[in-house]
Amino acid sequence: MNKDQVTGKVDQVAGRVKQGVGEAVGNQKLANQGVADQVKGAAKETWGNAKDAAAVTADRHQHEAERHADEARAGIRQKVDAIHDKVNEKIDIHKANEREKTKTA
Repeated sequence: MNKDQVTGKVDQVAGRVKQGVGEAVGNQKLANQGVADQVKGAAKETWGNAKDAAAVTADRHQHEAERHADEARAGIRQKVDAIHDKVNEKIDIHKANEREKTKTA
């Protein structure tokens, strides 16, 4: 829970109290201020919820990007290893051929 969610809930509770007191004593201005505080608190809480959802989504995207990068690195490493092995095999064949040529010459 983030700061906006908490303060939004607090503002809503304070607004309900203010509204109730205003209605109890017959003060319409205080009751209306209480309703306005509840609206402000609900908006603040909703903003906090949106920020929280955005953070969750960003976190998921970060993990997916890291996974893709790991997979790409592994694929490249496999290709490099395969090329390395093929080149060394060709070099070994070339060396063996050169040794044979030296023996027969």
